[in-house]
Order: sequence, then C-alpha cells, then structure tokens
Amino acid sequence: MKIKAVIIDDEVIAREVLRNYLTKYCPQVEILGEAENIKDAVPLIAEKLPQLVFLDVEMPFGNAFDVLEATKDYTYETIFITAFSQYSLHALNKSASYYILKPIDIQELILAVNKVAESLEKKEELNRNKILLENLKVKPDKQQLILPTLQGFDVVKTEEIVRLQADGNFTLVYLTDGTKKMVCRFLKHFDDLLEAPFVRVHRSHIINTGFVKSYHKSGTVTLLDDAEIEVSGTFKEAFLKTFS
Repeated sequence: MKIKAVIIDDEVIAREVLRNYLTKYCPQVEILGEAENIKDAVPLIAEKLPQLVFLDVEMPFGNAFDVLEATKDYTYETIFITAFSQYSLHALNKSASYYILKPIDIQELILAVNKVAESLEKKEELNRNKILLENLKVKPDKQQLILPTLQGFDVVKTEEIVRLQADGNFTLVYLTDGTKKMVCRFLKHFDDLLEAPFVRVHRSHIINTGFVKSYHKSGTVTLLDDAEIEVSGTFKEAFLKTFS
C-alpha cells in the first residue's frame, strides 16, 4: 500500500535528507509535495489531501501546531520532526503522536512510518492531531491521555487517573469510576510523561496527589478510593514536598 505524503520543513537540507531517506528506506511512501513554511503548508495539504504529513515542529513565523490548527478539517497522520523539547515531547506522547528527533535516525524513521502504515491499514478511529491540539489549550491536569491496550486504545482525562501501578511489562491505571486499564507501557513511561499533581512514591507506584486522603508516618499513603500505597524512602522527600 502506497502512503501519500508531504514534507513540511523550513530547511532545504533537512527536506532533502528526509526525502532521500524515504526514497531509499521507506519505498511505500509517495511524496506528493513539499513546503518550507506555514503559509505554503496549508494550501499544500488542502490540495494534495495526504494520508501522512512529515512536519517540522519549529519553523519561522509559527510552528507545527499552527499548521494542525489551520488544517484541522482534514484527516491525516502526522510524523513530527523535532529537536528535543520537553514541552513538545510531553504533548506528543500524551496524544500518542509519532515523532522523530533531529538529527533523523534511519531506524526511528522506518519504525514511525511502519506504525503509520499499521494505523492506516487498521483504519483506526483515532485523531491524534485533534487530541494534541486540545491538550495544548488546557493545563496538564486537564489534558487527555491515550492509553494503548491489548485490545486497542483508550482515551482518558488525566484528572480521572487516581494511581498507576507497575505490572511486569504493563502498567495498571486506576480511574475515578473504579475501573482499571492494563496499558502496554512501562511505569517509567508515565513517570517521564505525567506532571503535577502526579508523583512517584514507590518503584511500582505513581499517585495523583489530588486524591490523597491521609499520610501515615509508618510510610503509607491512603487515597480516596481507600487504596493504601507504600511510600518508599527514595521518594518520600519528593512526596512530602508536594504538601509543604
């Protein structure tokens, strides 16, 4: 299956490198056109109606998210090309977006393209771009999080997450409605991703401090759902600091 794509990047050399990599290592990608700025990117997407857009995050006179906002009426997958930015990565990871860090690693490119191909073949009803845009408009504790499961994926609001618990190669996510999700990610993924009010309290536990009912000097915290979680010495200081 051919994937119709466009490249949007303000650097000529960057576009050339990506085009050559795609031609050599991702022959399933058909490049329909290129743009070097937001002004040209929007009409290009409207004209070509690509299935996939390779989109540089930082560009002059705007960024990738401005492009998404201007083309939100179109449906396409996006592979973001970005220099490291903690803010950008948090937003991209929460929406389960595909991205590649600069300089482009060939294996990462192949993996991202294969993931897009898989999504297109499955015809997933998941608009990552829309969720990303919505997340960028609200505070971290109000954002949405895409949770990949064995059956597919679930979309939850971070404010609905009470706690997370490591379970081998998976993570159990406990929600305010009393349900739990088995997610195909290590706990460390969420430790890197989630911000306050979430805090790591144990090698196997992350809690939402907004749901803390009490703390016991014995080293346990009780949540509003009556779950008792051990607070290990390694994380005790950081935990108590959130209440100081």
